[in-house]
Amino acid sequence: MSNVQTRADLATLPSYVPGRTIPGAIKLASNEVPAGPLPSVSAAIAVAAADVHRYPDTAAGELTARLVDKLGVPASEIAIGCGSVSLCQQLIQALCTERDEVVFAWRSFEAYPIVTHVVGAQQVRVPLTEDHALDLDAMAAAITPSTRLVFVCTPNNPTGTTLRTAELLRFLDSVPPNVLVVLDEAYHEFVNDPDVPNGIDLFRERQNIAVLRTFSKAYGLAGLRVGYCVAPEDVTTALKKVYVPFSVNHIAQVAAIASLDAEDELMARCREIMVERVRVRDELIAAGYDIPETQANFVWLPLGERTAAFNEHCLEHKVVVRAFVGDGARVTIGTPEENDVFLAAARSFSR
Repeated sequence: MSNVQTRADLATLPSYVPGRTIPGAIKLASNEVPAGPLPSVSAAIAVAAADVHRYPDTAAGELTARLVDKLGVPASEIAIGCGSVSLCQQLIQALCTERDEVVFAWRSFEAYPIVTHVVGAQQVRVPLTEDHALDLDAMAAAITPSTRLVFVCTPNNPTGTTLRTAELLRFLDSVPPNVLVVLDEAYHEFVNDPDVPNGIDLFRERQNIAVLRTFSKAYGLAGLRVGYCVAPEDVTTALKKVYVPFSVNHIAQVAAIASLDAEDELMARCREIMVERVRVRDELIAAGYDIPETQANFVWLPLGERTAAFNEHCLEHKVVVRAFVGDGARVTIGTPEENDVFLAAARSFSR
């Protein structure tokens, strides 16, 4: 051990827990899409590999230009980051000090409390409703003069529940204009409910919204780490000041552009997952589980104190799920064959 002194408060900080990978087991723990990159994307990655001796474009200019065309917002209102989780941390770094508060639902994306703590801001956790959804009234009530930022994860990770237009607009109307509402839409491409609003449309109408999107989920680039934030120009300017230079590598940028070129094919894959999502949820409900409606590429099993036992039972059946001990288990929608193995394990579990 050295004599170097690290921050004492980090001893109380839980580490981010990734989904486990076990050889020979079906991995349904990390919300990855089951199919690999499209051939056209793999080909673009192979070509890009020849240039890894060069630094990437730290401004991600070509990718930004493609997103300008896709989203219809100016380049000055887009910031590229190393996945949306990195952008979460950049947002807190750019907006908050140790005197400021960050409000988020709990349970929600497990990185929120970690990145808030690391930056030194204060966490304000707001419990979910009995239906495992974000309690927007309680979140609005939790905002104080010290609040600088509110994370709104929709669809919510890990419960899959999402917000409808009327309730979200009512919430936004109640938030002070100096508080940034971050709509974390990492699973936006899996939404097929027409009453779920598009965060980019809301952004165009208001000055205190940021929208996070990622290429890790629907676009199948989880291993390359690239995402983006759409926000007012003063916010994106601040994000770029706290961005680690060159952190979005060249291959990631090329793969994201190639994925946008193949968007129709990728969205067809998403629709297949949506069909499986309905089947898996229906069969779990038929087996006696209480499964909230989901608009993401996973289902949530609120098992409470039985979560750890369920996790071990699934492992015995060679299925890896994401267990949040004491709360529930999140299970990614895989291929039909993978889902069948999971469903068989779930049916044989004694609750």
